[in-house]
Amino acid sequence: MPDDTTGRPVHVQGAEYARESTEYLDQRRLRRGAAGWVLLAGLGVAYVISGDFAGWNFGLAEGGWGGLLIATLLMGAMYLFMVLGLAELASALPTAGAGYGFARRALGPLGGFATGTAILIEYAIAPAAIAVFIGGYVEALGLFGITNSWPVYLACYAVFVGIHLWGVGEALRLMFAITGVAVVALVVFVVGMVPGFDPANLFDIAPTGAAGASAFLPYGFAGALGAFVFGIWFFLAVEGVPLAAEEARDPKRDMPRGIIGAMVVLLVTATLMLVLAPGGAGAALMAESTNPLPEALRSVHGDDTVLADIVNYIGLAGLVASFFSIIYAYSRQLFALSRAGYLPRWLSVTGKRQTPYMALIVPGTIGFVLATVVANGDQLINIAVFGATVSYTLMMVSHIVLRRREPGLARPYRTPGGVVTTGTALVLALCAVVATFFVDIVGALITAGIFAVFLAYFWFYSRHRLVANAPEEEFAILERAESELN
Repeated sequence: MPDDTTGRPVHVQGAEYARESTEYLDQRRLRRGAAGWVLLAGLGVAYVISGDFAGWNFGLAEGGWGGLLIATLLMGAMYLFMVLGLAELASALPTAGAGYGFARRALGPLGGFATGTAILIEYAIAPAAIAVFIGGYVEALGLFGITNSWPVYLACYAVFVGIHLWGVGEALRLMFAITGVAVVALVVFVVGMVPGFDPANLFDIAPTGAAGASAFLPYGFAGALGAFVFGIWFFLAVEGVPLAAEEARDPKRDMPRGIIGAMVVLLVTATLMLVLAPGGAGAALMAESTNPLPEALRSVHGDDTVLADIVNYIGLAGLVASFFSIIYAYSRQLFALSRAGYLPRWLSVTGKRQTPYMALIVPGTIGFVLATVVANGDQLINIAVFGATVSYTLMMVSHIVLRRREPGLARPYRTPGGVVTTGTALVLALCAVVATFFVDIVGALITAGIFAVFLAYFWFYSRHRLVANAPEEEFAILERAESELN
């Protein structure tokens, strides 16, 4: 167990800790009690809802409708089972570190940092992809005469990072309202597409010569695996709800209700988009579209339909909701890793309104540069999914390890099916990691290289400078000390 003397180093599990002063933690506090379970569920939906408006449709170009259907069913199952596991972990270990905190408890400092880094890669890159899609929608609407989207990216980051700097309660309530508007746009889309639905449209991509190719799987078996990345886009980032644990009113009760409620909504919206958009407009048309929902409505009702304009304008709310909310997620993950000393400590300092301002600004700047330089939404999706699937693998391993090693851990919510449920999610997550290499091997390798650089930073530098009394570390160190005594 670490020494109580401030600054005196203590070695635990191959890492070196020091107990920091009360002032250190006072400078790194979040605002408690800002969210109940309804806001948490809204946060979960907000993280993901942009995936209903754009991004998923590129999976049609990888696997055809049948391949994307298989991918969505399997990835939907993975997310549902994972969410049930995370509901248990979040109720038992409610800290801002979330995935990093779970893995830190189960797998030690290296496992915790690896998980937190993978999540950070996901959440830092995903807003850049969404910004590209927002730019596509703005260009399609002809707003402000914009023909190059970089001013849109800049405006998105400047405005929404600024709102988060204003305060978490205000940001979450605004996020909830924007998400509600986006759901209205989805309802309008569904109503408009039902009359034009024709099952034959789902299979209008001609089969290729790939192994296993057919009208159902035009790109064969490999295409179905490649579509995993885009099936994930219907659900990507819902796992970020536990990052709000330190700002929730009653995390042990509200976390499970919030994250499971969000997942139920997302399963319904994913099903409707996957069936109605290509079923009305054709899978071939949807496969290449940068604004699929308005384009699908125009295909069914004509170019001058008001419905398409409504969904196009209001649909921006869906993209904005996810962009806005994932900014929150990356800031909290970076805040937790920095507070514990894994990343530079200045990144976790909070301002007068108890928001981690550097953890908001630094990744936002990186995301803006990536969106501007890469300007390729589906490539950025693949990078984000690589980080996501690595973190899913480690979090599910953490659930299994904690179930076996700490059966007496207080669990206000218990995962139905226990380790069988999370074990299934683990297998599917490993398949998704492999799928990222099928879609873009160069992007996946570059992301893996970035991940390796982070791990090297930990191994050679930050593991010697960790903070013993950061909440995630304190929980884990105390548990280990008690285990050794027993």
